[in-house]
Amino acid sequence: MDFENTSHTELSKLGEFGLIKHLTQHIELNHPSTIKGVGDDAAVIDNGNLQTVISTDMLVEGVHFDLTYVPLKHLGFKSVIVNLSDIYAMNAEPKQILVSFAISSRFTLEAVEELYSGMLLACKKYNVDLVGGDTTTSQSGLVISITAIGAAPKETLVYRDGAKESNLLCVSGDLGGAYMGLQILEREKTVFKENPKLQPDLEGKDYILERQLKPEARKDIVELLKHLNIQPTSMIDVSDGLSSEILHLCSQSNVGIELYEEKIPIDPLTYNTAREFNLDPTLCALSGGEDYELLFTIDIGDYDKIKHLPDFTIIGHITNIEKGRNMVAKDGTVHPLKAQGWNALLKK
Repeated sequence: MDFENTSHTELSKLGEFGLIKHLTQHIELNHPSTIKGVGDDAAVIDNGNLQTVISTDMLVEGVHFDLTYVPLKHLGFKSVIVNLSDIYAMNAEPKQILVSFAISSRFTLEAVEELYSGMLLACKKYNVDLVGGDTTTSQSGLVISITAIGAAPKETLVYRDGAKESNLLCVSGDLGGAYMGLQILEREKTVFKENPKLQPDLEGKDYILERQLKPEARKDIVELLKHLNIQPTSMIDVSDGLSSEILHLCSQSNVGIELYEEKIPIDPLTYNTAREFNLDPTLCALSGGEDYELLFTIDIGDYDKIKHLPDFTIIGHITNIEKGRNMVAKDGTVHPLKAQGWNALLKK
């Protein structure tokens, strides 16, 4: 009996999120201990007093990073951070990671040690144990896969599907910096290819370069919310761009949104660099990705607790789904919010 599927659909037609939805739509959860499967920042498993939170991410050379300008130690650090960020986005605390990588023969032992040193640095900074993993040979380049394991009491976990009408939409830090750091690095790579004798022009761009090469997970925001006795109603980390993440929250929570462009936090260096590249700073924040800030909703009753805090910004509010998912531009016009975030399946 032949079960071969003879149709040929290109993955680029689905996109990254479309592929995930397509592959996972028929998954069935059979164990009562599986509280949350596909569809959030991390899976959740019931282990009695604490819920175990698990997330995994893969970084592929040529798709997620370019070793022309990414130092191996920075790459190791970042590969851990992107996974810890998912755990924090569940309002949980990461405890352990497993590290697996496939590596080609062009890498020396010293290169692998440099990569690993960055991973261990991240583990030390965030008090996380590296407890295992796997290594294998690659014929095409470096592939890194990390699984992060965390824990939280059941009552404090936060999912993407809890946003309610009239909730305030907040985001930590500032947005678009990582994307503009990437533009600087790509520009200097092009210049280097044309003339290897020229030194890269990176002066004054330290902040946005660090946002791209050595991001931080927002453990401090999770701790601050706990200190303020604020339980977010929904939360997600900003890895694929603000617009995509907002729409994820809205879709999972079945709500609408009114986002205010003038409230989106953009660092002056990000803003000015975007203008240098003839880019719209707002679009960079909406679609750039890799900021790893936390986007969350809170009850409007918690407004007084946060109104004067510099750690995060109120950028909008949740509405009834009937009102749509919109952004109010600086000139007062209203535009439907579109997901134009970074898509790994479409990147060449």
